[in-house]
Amino acid sequence: GRIRRDRLRTRREPMILTRGRRLKVLDFDCECRPMAWYGGDFVTKQPTAIAWSFIGERGVRVEAIGESYDSRNVLDEERDMLELFVDAYDRADIVTGHFIRGFDLPLINGALMRLGMPGLKPKMAQDTKTDLVKAGGLSKSQENLGAMFELRHPKVPMNTSRWMLANLLLPEGIKATKKRVVGDVRQHMELRAEMLDRGLLMAPRVWSSGGGHVEAYTP
Repeated sequence: GRIRRDRLRTRREPMILTRGRRLKVLDFDCECRPMAWYGGDFVTKQPTAIAWSFIGERGVRVEAIGESYDSRNVLDEERDMLELFVDAYDRADIVTGHFIRGFDLPLINGALMRLGMPGLKPKMAQDTKTDLVKAGGLSKSQENLGAMFELRHPKVPMNTSRWMLANLLLPEGIKATKKRVVGDVRQHMELRAEMLDRGLLMAPRVWSSGGGHVEAYTP
């Protein structure tokens, strides 16, 4: 059945070899909150949670800020979260996610810059939105692609009330944010496997902080 096919996909991925070893593919997603206005409706942003998993390995790692429930610790928590993610990022041969070229990677790199930490190194990346084959007349959001392909893992919903609690770093909000970001990684791993099976993704290409034009997000 479908579950068996999903397991076959996750086992098959690590068999891609380079110099005699398996490629390490890191699937990740992050959430953020607004910080400060800087003109019009534009705001600066702070990552609030990051989840990641190496394809073919069990479990999803998630880290979040605010769990000490002391606002004086938020920047230290953010540094710790970023350090843990960057360690995984540096060990990966390829990173993957949905719209990571336009959102997640620049967001994380900006947070590193703000905190005076070294930026992300260039990395092979495969983005299931920007590396999708040309297709018109349909939504390219992860939620809608997941529904179209009838994926087993759903998108975890969040409404404005839940986002308010999340952005205030209240306990129930942090819990919801972590559930959301982990759910996005689990759904994305299944989405990417489905897209690869269907031949819908272009090959990974290098992402760097000095990269060229990236399209604006559209659902």
